[in-house]
Amino acid sequence: MDLEDTAFRLGVPVEDVERVQRLAGDRPSAPLPAKADAPGMLERLAVRPDDAAEIMAGWPDPDSPLWTPELRWLLDRSTALVRADLAGFDWLPPGPVLPRDRGPAWRHLYVYAYLALVDVVTAYHREHGIADAVSWVTLADLGRNLAVDRRMRGEGWPVMQSWLTLHARGGLYELGRLQHQRGDTAIGLHIPESGPLTPEAVAASLDEARAFFPRHFPEERYTEFSCGSWLLDPQLLEYLPEESNIVRFQRRFELEPYEEPEGLDADEEALRFVFRTLTTPLDQLPRNTTLQRAIVDHLKTGGHWRWRKGRFPV
Repeated sequence: MDLEDTAFRLGVPVEDVERVQRLAGDRPSAPLPAKADAPGMLERLAVRPDDAAEIMAGWPDPDSPLWTPELRWLLDRSTALVRADLAGFDWLPPGPVLPRDRGPAWRHLYVYAYLALVDVVTAYHREHGIADAVSWVTLADLGRNLAVDRRMRGEGWPVMQSWLTLHARGGLYELGRLQHQRGDTAIGLHIPESGPLTPEAVAASLDEARAFFPRHFPEERYTEFSCGSWLLDPQLLEYLPEESNIVRFQRRFELEPYEEPEGLDADEEALRFVFRTLTTPLDQLPRNTTLQRAIVDHLKTGGHWRWRKGRFPV
C-alpha cells in the first residue's frame, strides 16, 4: 500500500494515513454484519429511517462502485485500529476526517466500522456479565449522534466519530440519565441529549454506577466522579436561577483550577450542545429557554464560555 497515494486519493494529510497504518498494523479487523441483518441492527441502534436509508445505500458490497480500494483499506484498518484498543477508555480518533460530500461511502465510513465492531464489543460485555439492555442502550448512542449530525447539516460527525469509539471499545456505559466513562481512578460523566437533567435522575444514575462498576470491573478502583464541560462554567450562575437543573448539577462538583484546554473551544461546544449549529449568526438563534438566552447574551456582549473540570467522591 502506497500511503502517499492513498492519502492523495482520500484527500487527507499523509500523516493521518500513516497514523492509521502505524496503530492498526496487521492486527485483525472485524467483518460487517450480513447486509440482510443490517436494517434490524440499525433499528436496534436507534438509527432513524433517513439515516438508515443512506447507510444501506452506501453499503460496502464487494462489487459496489462507491467503494474504491483506498476506502476499503481505510475501513478495514480503522476497524482494526479501534479493535486493537478494546477495553481502552481514552479518546481515540479512528481515522482522518473525510470529505463527506463525495457520497454515502465517504460520509458513513466510520459508521460501517462501528457496525463491524458491535459483535466484538457485545462479546466483551458478555464476558463481563453486562446485561444486554445496558449494551444496547449504550451502543444506541450511534443513532442519537447521527440525528444530531443531520440537524447540524454535517457539522457534528467529525467530532462524534472519535467519541463513539468509547462505546465500541467497552469504555463507556449509559446508565440511566448519564453516560459513565471508565478511567484510572475516576468515572467520567457525560450528559447525552435524553431528557431533563433532574437531580433525581442524576442521583439514580450515580447510584447505578456505584453498583455497576464494582460488579462488572472489580479489578478497577474508582474514588471519584469527574466531568469536563462548559456546563460547569460558574459564569452560568449569573444567568440561571438557583433551582435550575444545570445549577444543581454544577453544585455537586469541586472545580479544578481553570486551565485553557488545548484544541477545544467552549463557545463552540455550547453552541453545538444547545443549538446544534456552529454557523448560524447569534441574532438568528432561538431564545426560547433561559439557557438559550444565556448562551447568546454572553457571547453577544463579547464574553466567552469556559470548559471547566470538576470532581466529587464516589
